[in-house]
Amino acid sequence: MRDVPSAYWLDVKSKINGGTTNTSSASGILADAASRSPAPTVIFIIYDLPNRDCHAKASNGEICCTYNADNTCNYDAGGDCAAGIQEYQATYIDPLAALFAQYDGKVPIVAVIEPDSLPNLATNMGDPHCGNSATEAAYKAGIPYAISQISTKAPSVALYLDAAHGGWLGWENNAQQFASLVSSLGVASKLRGFSTNVANYQPLGVACPSFDWCLPNNHPNDPCCADPCHIEGQYDPAVNEHQFVQVLEHYLSPIVPNPKFIIDTGRNGVDGMRADCANWCNIRGAGAGRLPTANTDLPAIDAYAWLKTPGESDGCTATLPGGASCSRYDSFCGSQDSIGSRAGEPYAPVAGLWFDFAVQGLAKDANWNSTR
Repeated sequence: MRDVPSAYWLDVKSKINGGTTNTSSASGILADAASRSPAPTVIFIIYDLPNRDCHAKASNGEICCTYNADNTCNYDAGGDCAAGIQEYQATYIDPLAALFAQYDGKVPIVAVIEPDSLPNLATNMGDPHCGNSATEAAYKAGIPYAISQISTKAPSVALYLDAAHGGWLGWENNAQQFASLVSSLGVASKLRGFSTNVANYQPLGVACPSFDWCLPNNHPNDPCCADPCHIEGQYDPAVNEHQFVQVLEHYLSPIVPNPKFIIDTGRNGVDGMRADCANWCNIRGAGAGRLPTANTDLPAIDAYAWLKTPGESDGCTATLPGGASCSRYDSFCGSQDSIGSRAGEPYAPVAGLWFDFAVQGLAKDANWNSTR
């Protein structure tokens, strides 16, 4: 697994410019890639919106619309988030776009734009942390600014806007709402396409002849309709990520002609390991999935890639490995499917930190050539 490439998450501003020799920064990674012949493709996850991760606690970010006294975000405060948007633009996106410009045409760069952000606006506006005016303003201003700045300064960068996964946006009304939001941002022409399953565990599955092939219970014995998360019975046709790509193609093609997709396969090599597929945090029994490749099963899919770095924690258990309480604890990280919820299992560190027990499990149960 050490020899398998994965994306690099720019989840804090300090990871952008760290010199040319520090490969724990975007600048060092790009300098290293440029020194090779041919230069390898580098994938970055752009992930630092104001009021980031509004529907969870584990990955709340460093830029806020309104700050609490301890420098965390006050998600209950409304407003236009003008200061937070300005901070995001000037101290995160502008330096990143300038860095990409230095390597434009020299290193193939892929950027995945703000995982979970637009999907939250599509489906979770009932959550006051997502539905308040400040968070909505931050996302609707921040995402198009990131896309526009990067595409202007570094036009060779392939931009993929995050589209969650089939168990989130696969339903017709959710997909339609997401498509409407994409259209409203006014930057569709600058996108290469969309990313799916980022940091999630949805199965890759087998592609069906059409996006609605499995509905309503039309072909229950077709392998492409295998439904480990039991969502087809809820009228979600996206029983796997191949099907989800076809759903997104159907609803997004009028907005982004011939959209392309990149699917995260870093942790979806095992089907049916969750008692509840809504659980997303450090899942027990998960295995690394299909190796990164541009040899995919559908023409619309550009690549399978390991976008969430296998071994980095999704979020902390209520108690940290050192015994202290975790201030960013999200109840999903204590779910029955999450590592650390059973006696004898180690506690999980905060999101983004190395979780060795988890990566050992991903390696043990890896299914490199998995189709599902």
